[in-house]
Amino acid sequence: MLDTALVVVDFQERFRGAVAGFDEAAAKAGILVQAFREMGLPVVVSEQYPQGLGPTVDPVAEAAEGIARIEKTIFSAVRVDGFDLEGRSVAVVCGVEAHVCVAQTALDLLADGIEVHVVADAVASRDAFDRDTALARLRDRGATVTTTEAVAFELLGGSAHPAFKVVQGLIK
Repeated sequence: MLDTALVVVDFQERFRGAVAGFDEAAAKAGILVQAFREMGLPVVVSEQYPQGLGPTVDPVAEAAEGIARIEKTIFSAVRVDGFDLEGRSVAVVCGVEAHVCVAQTALDLLADGIEVHVVADAVASRDAFDRDTALARLRDRGATVTTTEAVAFELLGGSAHPAFKVVQGLIK
């Protein structure tokens, strides 16, 4: 999975109070960003209409410091100028809301022939039913539904990886 990029969709301030499980999902996304950066893998961060929905929240913003945000007013991050997986053929996707921006981003990636892994514990929606339905829909369309810990350890491949100790520390 070293041919992999991380796509973080719309973890923004205005969603915090409205989205079930937002803080937990944002914490997992922050771990993913740190792990990807530690392993030297690309990270893409999008923001949906930041003037209205606010900036990317910590812990994602802190972990993604120095990474340019892709601003968008459409739902799929893939369709925005500046979206770039840096030639990777696998995308790990997390974000808000699972049934809208995350789903449309993942579906566009699948349509482009990209292997997609959606991180279940790092996605959220206002309603748990919408989140669960989106994950089932994405699985049915060919995405792999996984977890933060599974992604991190799959990317490491074993304890010999130079980033193992740091990434293991992020997970614990």
